[in-house]
Amino acid sequence: MATVLLIGTLDTKGPETAYLRDRIQALGCETLVLDSGILDEAVGIEPDFNRREVASAAGSTIEALRNAGSRGKAVEEMLKGVRAIALRLFGEGKIHGVVSLGGAEGAVLAAAAMKVLPVGFPKLIVSPLASGHRKFAPFVGTKDIMVMHSVVDILGLNQVSRQVFDNAAGAIAGMAQAYAARQISGDTHRAIAATMLGNTTRPMMHIKPDVEARGYDFVIFHANGVGGPAMEELIAQNYFAAILDYTLSEIAGHVAGGFHDGGPTRLDAAGQAGVPQVIVPGCLDFVVFGAKHEVPDSYRSRPTYYHNPEFTLVRLTPQEQLDATRLVVEKLNKAMGSVAVVVPVGGGSIMDIEGGVFWEPETNAQGRAILRDGLRSDIRYREVEAHINDPAFADVVFEEMMNLLP
Repeated sequence: MATVLLIGTLDTKGPETAYLRDRIQALGCETLVLDSGILDEAVGIEPDFNRREVASAAGSTIEALRNAGSRGKAVEEMLKGVRAIALRLFGEGKIHGVVSLGGAEGAVLAAAAMKVLPVGFPKLIVSPLASGHRKFAPFVGTKDIMVMHSVVDILGLNQVSRQVFDNAAGAIAGMAQAYAARQISGDTHRAIAATMLGNTTRPMMHIKPDVEARGYDFVIFHANGVGGPAMEELIAQNYFAAILDYTLSEIAGHVAGGFHDGGPTRLDAAGQAGVPQVIVPGCLDFVVFGAKHEVPDSYRSRPTYYHNPEFTLVRLTPQEQLDATRLVVEKLNKAMGSVAVVVPVGGGSIMDIEGGVFWEPETNAQGRAILRDGLRSDIRYREVEAHINDPAFADVVFEEMMNLLP
């Protein structure tokens, strides 16, 4: 039977968590309740892991946390205990899903545990913070955490909150039962990871059937500043047989700014793990901002492309594009596994094409020279007289990928 872990600050959310627990049990799951509250005892519910046990798992005591000097410091320590217990229960195979009802503090504490649990493990946060002008990164990070808007604040049971909590119970119970069934079946696949944006969707659609015909799952990540880092995490966990990094917009974002900054470790994991990788320097020519009126003043003199009402693409300067290319060379030269680099001479994004607003053939030629001359001699380098979205180019990339696989 599937078991769901409920995480809550039970000094303020006890009756509500008890209601959610009962609804989950009525749907055929067992439950474990963890109290992440710090100030007072649990109200209206008896936890399976009380706040003293959680503080102890953090290497502290509840008294020490209450005298930590600030609420923030106390929460920082308490989340270590929440994380430790959740990881232990997962490692022992005792839980199949985790859910939380929480405001600001409760959601942060629960998210700390959820973000260290693997992709595919069911995770759900119900919170009034799941709407409005807020960033979701503190709650979601790079993991598949579901965030449900509670509509009302979580204090008491009423005709609105019961409906929301009933839906949350149904969601986590169904996911936990499905996860438990998957664990029993032991179904596994070989997989190849790839990166994509709307700029490079067509070639990924072209390659996908051929990859799957060879018996591989094709796992595609949106290269938007979160997808690439998520892929890096899974590479480090030995998820993939090979990597097709077709879209390097997160490298461009790291060099030049915008929404798609993949961080300093982007393009590191496969090299460190020795996983074969085919690299296409796609989308190294632009960064991404919001609606046109939201583009920072310092970028407004540059060529732009109206991608949709929410996103504007802004061209890199020649120096930024070449700096991004040098960063790619630096990272690939450290790779422990086999690497092939395939370059589309006809342009690396939708707008990087003859007549396109981002077309700068001289800069592109300089970038190719940096790759050709700077990569280690054992890294295969290949130029193709085609655009990045041409089926003929995608076919060459697929061929190089198959050549790297055992």
